[in-house]
Amino acid sequence: MSAVVYEQRTVRRARYAVAAVFAVHGAVTGSFATRVPWIQDHAGVSAGQLGLALAFPALGASVAMPLAGSVSHRFGARTALRGLLALWTLALVLPALAPNLLTLCLALFVYGATAGMSDVAMNALGVEIENRLDKSIMSGLHGMWSAGALIGSAAGTLAAHLGSDARLHHVLAASVLTVAGLVACTWVLDLQPAEDEDPPPRFALPPRSALLIGAVGFCAVFAEGASLDWSAVYLRDQLEASAGLAAACTTGFTLTMALARFAGDKVVDRFGAVRTVRVSGVLATLGGLLIVVGGHPAVAMAGFALMGLGIAVVVPLCFAAAGRAGSNPSLAIAGVATITYTSGLVAPSAIGGLAQATSLVVSFGLVTALACCLVVFAKVLRAGDRDRPKISPSNAGVPDRQS
Repeated sequence: MSAVVYEQRTVRRARYAVAAVFAVHGAVTGSFATRVPWIQDHAGVSAGQLGLALAFPALGASVAMPLAGSVSHRFGARTALRGLLALWTLALVLPALAPNLLTLCLALFVYGATAGMSDVAMNALGVEIENRLDKSIMSGLHGMWSAGALIGSAAGTLAAHLGSDARLHHVLAASVLTVAGLVACTWVLDLQPAEDEDPPPRFALPPRSALLIGAVGFCAVFAEGASLDWSAVYLRDQLEASAGLAAACTTGFTLTMALARFAGDKVVDRFGAVRTVRVSGVLATLGGLLIVVGGHPAVAMAGFALMGLGIAVVVPLCFAAAGRAGSNPSLAIAGVATITYTSGLVAPSAIGGLAQATSLVVSFGLVTALACCLVVFAKVLRAGDRDRPKISPSNAGVPDRQS
């Protein structure tokens, strides 16, 4: 077997392995989200206290994400991902064990920190594989994350329906997902730093390119968070839809996002990242306009579906662009991830606060304006276009020596 053929097989195998890692990561999130009511009751916290506690995962992720590059440099990409992913899957157990608000906040801080570091590590490897294959795969990888989240949510819904103790449920889920993650990491690329390569700083501000790319991701994640948390409320309170129809709207939004991500790679390879995001922004803006001015549940549901379709591939393309934009891909990816996590944190509360002061229609007017920004600022993702000259791992700042 020639060295070239062997390399191609290794990279293809690594692609499927990283896809499995994305699915495992998503499954942890889905498993946790469905048992939040049980965790709230067990910790004995009010709705307001729960809202405070749920800010700690994003806080933990924001603090820990810059460390991911140092961990990967010290231990190598495969070992780092294996360890960070295992810490994330095992951290699933912690929130359900918390007996009060303080311990719940601490548990969720650790939960978010491990989530963020493993998120950066797996996205960095995804970008490296995309570079070596010379075709878009990041949208599909994030589609696998969505699929994993749906599977985790389904299992959690069944556990909740059966009235099972979330501590037992999460111990079992963490055990299965930890084993699955360790097995998947066996076949990811084992990137090692060059002997003369300086370690990245433990904490550093993201480069300017990451800030611009992150701003685009901020707009997309803000629209995603607003739609996920407020679409059902919008239909019920603003358009007087039934509870079942309101819930179906959220489900439709989630499904269009997942389907668009699985189809997104072919679109990106055909049209490039910039044009794809511009068209995505047009679709999301049109969806927002239908939500704001439609005045009927069916029209608003179509609007939310278009919103999901429009924003689905933006964040994967932001990670891909960050990985090619500067001399330190891990630092850039961590910067983009931090900005998007922050957006996901502030979006639900910002929508609620604006709705309290004005109305939900005005709140989704803001979402529509941010969706329009995707059209205007899509050009900052030019580093992610497939027609850009390919950057080798070495001159992109990504270690390319394999053990």
